Amino acid sequence: MPLFDEHRHRFQQEPMLKNLLYINIAVFVIIQLVILTLRLFNANVDFVIRYGELPSNVAILLQQPWTLITYMFLHLDFWHLLFNMLCLYWFGQLFLLYFSPKHLFSLYLVGGWFGALFYIGAYNIFPYFDLVRDHSFLLGASASIMAIIVAVATHVPNFEVPLWLIGRIKLKYIAIFAVTISVLGVSSNNAGGEFSHLGGALAGFFFARRFHAGKDITKWLNQFIDWIITLFKPKPKKFKVTYGRPKPDAYYNKKAFDQEKEIDRILEKIKRSGYDSLSAEEKKTLFDRSNKSN
Repeated sequence: MPLFDEHRHRFQQEPMLKNLLYINIAVFVIIQLVILTLRLFNANVDFVIRYGELPSNVAILLQQPWTLITYMFLHLDFWHLLFNMLCLYWFGQLFLLYFSPKHLFSLYLVGGWFGALFYIGAYNIFPYFDLVRDHSFLLGASASIMAIIVAVATHVPNFEVPLWLIGRIKLKYIAIFAVTISVLGVSSNNAGGEFSHLGGALAGFFFARRFHAGKDITKWLNQFIDWIITLFKPKPKKFKVTYGRPKPDAYYNKKAFDQEKEIDRILEKIKRSGYDSLSAEEKKTLFDRSNKSN
């Protein structure tokens, strides 16, 4: 199938996108295996998720600051994971047509952080969430993916993509539709997720607009990540070059004297017994000396 082969080839050429997909899938599989194992022993499984989810309660967040990163790679429902990974795969490829793999990873993080900020802010500002704030948690890559969608839609708004049963549609309309759905859902059962989508959308829009102006809002993050990577990179081995000390003139004078003495001995032997009486080594010494003289 040529179309399948084309997508497979492009996917193999995009390791950053592939790594993001693999991380999300691997985390899902590991969490599911841990939960299954704990259930077999009638153990409580809630704590496994709580240590990775993002809490809306600021006091709990201060005790678990790592959830600002872990939540955006965490999925519990298979269909939630599947939908998010399909969106990341398709829109990630479009994103990489115009931006670098480093931008993809850094915007994934920044979009997730903007989503977290909107989620925590909404649940601590609006009285509507007073009753659920202390036991509300956020998980999933949706905010990060929304940032990628809106960024590429802002950068090339009139780029058309084919949609099943709809036909070709411009990216800007897909982004507008996604943002509108999130705005309408801020008081639904998934209010936290919808607020995080809006935060991710803002991050993507801001990234693309500043990029048009020649500014990269993720530059500091890429530099920080590069610095972290260099810390764990093995340093190249340094080879120590040792230079021999120059030998004094007396050394060369003695060597030349010994060579002359050996030649005199060989010539004396020829006088006494003839050339054929010389050994192979003596013949070689005499030959080398005659060439050197020439």
